[in-house]
Amino acid sequence: MFIYSMRASTVKFFGVTTLAVIALVTLLVFIPSAEPTISNGVLETVESVKFDKIKTAEDRIAFLRQFGWEVEAVPLEEVEVTIPAEFDKVYQSYNELQRKQGFDLTGYMKKNVMRYTYKITNYPDYTGDVYANFLVYKNKVIGGDVCSADSNGFIHGLDRTITY
Repeated sequence: MFIYSMRASTVKFFGVTTLAVIALVTLLVFIPSAEPTISNGVLETVESVKFDKIKTAEDRIAFLRQFGWEVEAVPLEEVEVTIPAEFDKVYQSYNELQRKQGFDLTGYMKKNVMRYTYKITNYPDYTGDVYANFLVYKNKVIGGDVCSADSNGFIHGLDRTITY
């Protein structure tokens, strides 16, 4: 016959640990996940905005439509680029724009990513060509911008309110 005894402190420890695990599982099950989005320059989470599962041309166009952009069906460019191991001043400035949007390219240094460029057809109050560029890594958007092709043009975030 075996007899096992436990102290009250041991029972309390396992009780508290069990309750913590139950609370964590409950939170994971009942709280829906949300993707980040930008509204009036502030990062928010909204379930309808999707930054992942970008696999097809239709997914890419639908991604840009989330920000109100209508684009030509065929991208102007689809190219694989490598995020540099060290950022120069230009990349540091570009990454600041990305951070304002809730992205950060520093986690993708030395990684090969796809850059897609689409011509925007509904940019308001501008007569020149305007392009949407965004970076995709493993079917997830990791950065992007909207810019004009003019020499004295502009660049801003995917949401027009996020400026460079």
